Amino acid sequence: MDGIQSVQKHYDTHLGAVYSWTMGDLDSAFLRSNDFLTSLDLPVADGQLAVDLGCGFGLHAIPLAQRGYHVLAIDFCTELLSDLRARARELPVTIVEADLMTFDWNLPESPNLILCLGDTLTHLPNLQSVYEVIEKASAKLAPGGRIVLGFRDYVGTELIGTDRFIPVRTSDDRIFTCFLEYAPGHITVHDLVQERTTASWKQKISAYRKLRLDRNSVAAELMRQGLRIVRNELKNGVVTLAGLKET
Repeated sequence: MDGIQSVQKHYDTHLGAVYSWTMGDLDSAFLRSNDFLTSLDLPVADGQLAVDLGCGFGLHAIPLAQRGYHVLAIDFCTELLSDLRARARELPVTIVEADLMTFDWNLPESPNLILCLGDTLTHLPNLQSVYEVIEKASAKLAPGGRIVLGFRDYVGTELIGTDRFIPVRTSDDRIFTCFLEYAPGHITVHDLVQERTTASWKQKISAYRKLRLDRNSVAAELMRQGLRIVRNELKNGVVTLAGLKET
């Protein structure tokens, strides 16, 4: 694969160890996540099941649990799930280390809310896999429940030249930069991490692929699965889609 890692290997050997650090001030990050959940105008939760696909360190799982949901948090990255476990403590969060494509194997009941945010959908191997996840989620969702999807818009705007170098975060001992290469249907993301040692700086590079998902095509698939679109938004380069399963 010309040095391209699988998504899981990229996280296990490279990105997982620094992912939460890339968020900057985590208190502010959690506040933004909470504000986003508020904007969804979700019904009051009373122990209802919410599923967070690609939950990471709990940026949405934790505020969902604080709102009264029982959260099933699914991810394949051991390091990020360990971070979530430490943060969740006594909150009603059930953590499952699993591949996103098999999330339906772990459902104890029909969820009232299924989220897949943070560019998780673009990590899937192909468009058919995205549609399969949507089909499974739609079938498992309780009547009156919602599916909320979020991903970056790599279709509408294609960066060129030096704009493809994206500074993510810098601290005294670490610098994180992304470099994007565009191809039909996907982009290749090169994550460059430079870290200070006692004697010098060391650089680690790993690359993986993300899908270029078309917002309207994903919305159409939600509708094909019988959901009514209640939110279809592109803001600051991020797509948010929400579908309601009618009662």
